[in-house]
Amino acid sequence: MRFRMIPRTLLTTLVALTFVSAISLMASTSGAHFFSASGSVLDNGDLAISFDEAGLGNENVNYTVTANAQAFYGCINGGGNHPQATNKEAVNATVSQDFSREPKNGRVSSSITLDVPPPATFSCPSGQVAVLASVSYTSTTLTDTTNGVSITLSDMTGTFSRTFFTFKK
Repeated sequence: MRFRMIPRTLLTTLVALTFVSAISLMASTSGAHFFSASGSVLDNGDLAISFDEAGLGNENVNYTVTANAQAFYGCINGGGNHPQATNKEAVNATVSQDFSREPKNGRVSSSITLDVPPPATFSCPSGQVAVLASVSYTSTTLTDTTNGVSITLSDMTGTFSRTFFTFKK
């Protein structure tokens, strides 16, 4: 039986093409996915997001978290009461944060905190202090920008609003 020899340049080209195809296929089919994410409004009104993502490999992963926040501020006196007054302020803002995490064994289990938006031009009369009355976060999205996967508020668990004081009208 006679074997035909494949020219060395053709064999080298076929091996190189196979290698490049395999690398391209691996890069385009990332297995990154979120197992879970949850949110909680902290005592100071900030939003804490905890999450668990797998299928990442071992390179740093970049994230962006965004939310629409609505915060209400008002004044209380030394007795902890809110005098009936018009010195209240609603703040609507988009809050976001970019951050990176290093996976351990292809997985990131971590938390990030978004700051409550501060009042813009709000002050209280003498003898009163400004307080955060309530805050709510909507349209919350956590995005793994390295692998192009996201999890949104509808897939998260937890509490995304909190009332600290109820002001009289």
